[in-house]
Amino acid sequence: MERKIKMFGFGQDIGIDLGTATVIAFVKGKGIVLREPSVVAIDSHTGDVLAVGKEARRMLGRTPGNITATRPLREGVISNYTVTEKMLKYFIGKIGGKTLFAPRIMICIPSQVTEVEKRAVIDAATQAGARKVYLIEEPIAAAIGAGIDISKPCGNMVVDIGGGTTDIAVISLGGPVVHTSIKIAGDKFDEAIVKYIKRKHNMMIGERTAEELKVNIGCVYPKIQDLEMDIRGRDLLTGLPKTITIHSSEMQEALMEPAMSIVDAVHSVLERTPPELAADISDKGIYMTGGGCLVDGLDKLLQEKTGINIMIAQDAVSCVALGTGKALDNLDSLDGKNKIR
Repeated sequence: MERKIKMFGFGQDIGIDLGTATVIAFVKGKGIVLREPSVVAIDSHTGDVLAVGKEARRMLGRTPGNITATRPLREGVISNYTVTEKMLKYFIGKIGGKTLFAPRIMICIPSQVTEVEKRAVIDAATQAGARKVYLIEEPIAAAIGAGIDISKPCGNMVVDIGGGTTDIAVISLGGPVVHTSIKIAGDKFDEAIVKYIKRKHNMMIGERTAEELKVNIGCVYPKIQDLEMDIRGRDLLTGLPKTITIHSSEMQEALMEPAMSIVDAVHSVLERTPPELAADISDKGIYMTGGGCLVDGLDKLLQEKTGINIMIAQDAVSCVALGTGKALDNLDSLDGKNKIR
């Protein structure tokens, strides 16, 4: 009987990293089953969803007047509730297929969101077809995903740099002791690149081009070998298309300001950390997770400024989703405050 129930998808548990840039989903027993950009294309006349995820991302900056390609999450929280709900519904349908019962879903949220923002996530997931919704804070999920045993009475520091927010926390005995969340992360790196190219080269580029620059030649620490990349955009003086070559040394200049904001936030958390836990962190080092931590040299910059060893988690991009997946095992014992009945 039990096997039959499982076959129909009863009690299917899904963990979702609802990121500003990417949605990653983990299904209990299967692992990571979905990794899609958090982008939705909508017909502005009818309100119908035309594309979600990768397909919609290709439309960013390239849509005609009647189609809007939008990212419904900004800086880690829902900025467009209706579109977020539609996006979640699409992803849940894609993951679960046709099941007899609605799934239980655990969703990651930044560590310093308001009650209103929490409620928006819960409502959107419920409307999208969840049977029960649970919330988990991103640094906790990131620590679990990085393989840290957070239940022990010793300090572990996690810096999770996503698309919209950077969450920094010192964790001990299963909870955050000191934590902060700043709205400077991968998106702000992209914005800094767009502004720099506009200021230095009098050229406008789109956010996709900025992201390609960040991924391919972006750095915040001097490189041994200077890399270069050709980019295309619109010349602000002539209004015509133009191609220029950008060097990694320019990227370092462009990205230094947001990178130093993250370093300062880490410094402020360390200043507020109790001495015993600070000693643990000095001994063990700081764990970095999230796609934003893969910007070249960010770990070296942080190590230089704090004097503490920095470790980038093995699968940094998927850490939060993996941690959410592992936390699904404890759903039945979760207390009422994280659960919506």
